[in-house]
Amino acid sequence: MIETEVVLRTPVPQARVAELERRMFYVSARIESFRLVVDDGTVRAVRLFSTAALDREALSAKLNTLVENDLGSQPEQPTKVVWRSANRRATHQVYAPLLAAGVVSEAGEGQIAVGEPLVSLLAALDRRLRDLVVRAFGATEYRYPTLIPTRVLDTAGYPGAFPQYLMFVTRLHEDLDVYRDFQRSYDATGALDGAALRRCSNVDYCLPPTMCYHTFAQYRGRVLPADGVHVVTSRGKSFRYESRYATTLERLWDFTIRETVFFGGRGAVLDARERLMELIFALVDELGLDGHCEVASDPFFMGADRAARAWSQRQLELKYELRLRLGPDRDVAVGSFNFHGDFFGRGFDITRPDGVPLVSGCAGFGLERLVYALLCQHGPDPDNWPAAVRAAQRAELADEQSPVR
Repeated sequence: MIETEVVLRTPVPQARVAELERRMFYVSARIESFRLVVDDGTVRAVRLFSTAALDREALSAKLNTLVENDLGSQPEQPTKVVWRSANRRATHQVYAPLLAAGVVSEAGEGQIAVGEPLVSLLAALDRRLRDLVVRAFGATEYRYPTLIPTRVLDTAGYPGAFPQYLMFVTRLHEDLDVYRDFQRSYDATGALDGAALRRCSNVDYCLPPTMCYHTFAQYRGRVLPADGVHVVTSRGKSFRYESRYATTLERLWDFTIRETVFFGGRGAVLDARERLMELIFALVDELGLDGHCEVASDPFFMGADRAARAWSQRQLELKYELRLRLGPDRDVAVGSFNFHGDFFGRGFDITRPDGVPLVSGCAGFGLERLVYALLCQHGPDPDNWPAAVRAAQRAELADEQSPVR
């Protein structure tokens, strides 16, 4: 393994190490691993390891640009915790036993197939989340297609903020000669390669990074009542390219989200978000889970104003993350509670009867992450799960096996 050390022009304080680490593999696909050089609590350099020699000058320029744009010079903000669970739990190493037992299997990069009892456990937890928002807010549920038009993400500003996560969907040009040429090439090699993309048509569609963009597109141009809050919930597959950060069930390329979107006036949406947070915290305690909720920011990427946007997001408390323990010094965000102001109301022309754009908020929960955190804390054996979890999982399993559904 070849080592290349890059000195940082702007040292990174210890408080921002996690933000640096979650971006390192995006610097170059040739980086196999890395090690931070820390002096007196500050990262002064990064040692990069690769199988072939790297261009130090080019890497230095890229890495320092990333540090200066993404981490920036905004004042350090200590993490603000707004809630802690009543539970304190030991954790279990569960992924290897699940693999060995065939309960999970690795289908590809960031893609994991799951079997029982995880299938029914995931469905049971999702049902609890769905029923909670339907009962509390009268939410309407929709099931959306998987593909999402790229123009929807353009309206939301997603490609410019999160290019690292984009997943394009394309197809061969609609031309008989293209099909024949493709067939001849494929027959000669017996495999697909990057050359196939030269015969493809467009990038009009993407795989959705989360479910709420479907909701905003569905309500584009709609006029909603000025009073109260309009609530939509959905469950679907979402996709975010995580590079080599994809691991176990906690960070997948292909995963499932339960998302709820609120439309209304500013006060109504903020009140609904707070009420949902309270209900979710109570559910976490009921499930016997150890975790906390903290002020957070989105992983904006490579924009000159990225650091300022993240700093502002934290200052205004626009985003909260629910984090559950996976190990003694490790946790994962299983959900977030977000306030958008009128950004999406303006972008998608969702208004009150007087034409004023509505504000919105959303809450999303990664179901595979939630399942994995529960297993890490309670173990993989259903007999050791809390009574409420066992009952919900077994009811879901019975429903799946029922001949009448």
